[in-house]
Amino acid sequence: MVFSKTVVENQVQPLQISTPDSEVLYAWHIVPIAKYITNEEYLVQERNLTASQFTDSLAFKVLSKDPDSRLVINFHGNAGTVAQGWRTDTYRSISSGAPDKIHVLAMDYRGFGLSTGSPDEQGLITDGVAAVQWAMDVARIPPERIVLVGQSLGTAVAAAVAEHFVRVSQIEFAGVVLIAAFSDMPTLLLTYSIKGFLPILSPLRPYPKLQRFFSDHLRDKWHTSARIASFVRKSRKVNLHLIHSKDDFDISWKHSESLFYTAANATSTLGLTSKQIDAVKFRRDLGEGGSLESWNDGGSRKISKQIVKYGGRRHAACIIGGY
Repeated sequence: MVFSKTVVENQVQPLQISTPDSEVLYAWHIVPIAKYITNEEYLVQERNLTASQFTDSLAFKVLSKDPDSRLVINFHGNAGTVAQGWRTDTYRSISSGAPDKIHVLAMDYRGFGLSTGSPDEQGLITDGVAAVQWAMDVARIPPERIVLVGQSLGTAVAAAVAEHFVRVSQIEFAGVVLIAAFSDMPTLLLTYSIKGFLPILSPLRPYPKLQRFFSDHLRDKWHTSARIASFVRKSRKVNLHLIHSKDDFDISWKHSESLFYTAANATSTLGLTSKQIDAVKFRRDLGEGGSLESWNDGGSRKISKQIVKYGGRRHAACIIGGY
């Protein structure tokens, strides 16, 4: 089926989200395509509504009033805006998992796009918490119908947000999906290379004192590994999925490998070695599709990791359409 450009345009509804520290975030609500087709005539009539009028729109009612609606909150990477490049393809891929039920909420962090403010680690976490709070308090979507999805920098935001809610309010979400995650910023900078050719700080590996110097002077540390461990330990139910591509030359897939073991280890009060995890984990070879590994603590905490062979972050992101 081929959809017109108008359908795609009016499938997106802009909105604003206010943060506790008085920033205003610009965001998109992407209506599931099946819901759009059903309500196309009315949604087209609302095309001139401003972001501040979103709660008066039919799109908002379709999201908030349908007990079967599911909401994926998408946290994008460190460049561009919600409309950047292939991000719109990712939104459509996410929604395709259930085109009559899955809504997508994508926002620009403070200092990005049309959002106010200046970005830093605590500010971006505050933005993520505000987006989830908006979904629960304004759109009235319960956490068991919300999935957090992060990509690149967004994985650090999503992990921090998931850890925040379980630590502060014992709130657990339907799932957390991290695409091209990294353990923490100091470690990332020692392994990061632009397009696989231009290393940033990897020449400093033989010099631990210089490594510590740069690490100590980083403003934003983004300790995702520690936050994932805390999130898993404090949760009664976990559905954590890590996705990475082997040909991601910017962020090595080894980061997701490390995070998988960190999360699995956190399910045990006594701790687990990588050998103990390997002896019990489920593994399936997907051929040219890569591999899938999963760990279950025997209860309600499941961690899975999918390493795809090709496609970089763009195509890895498209996998979550069936998540």
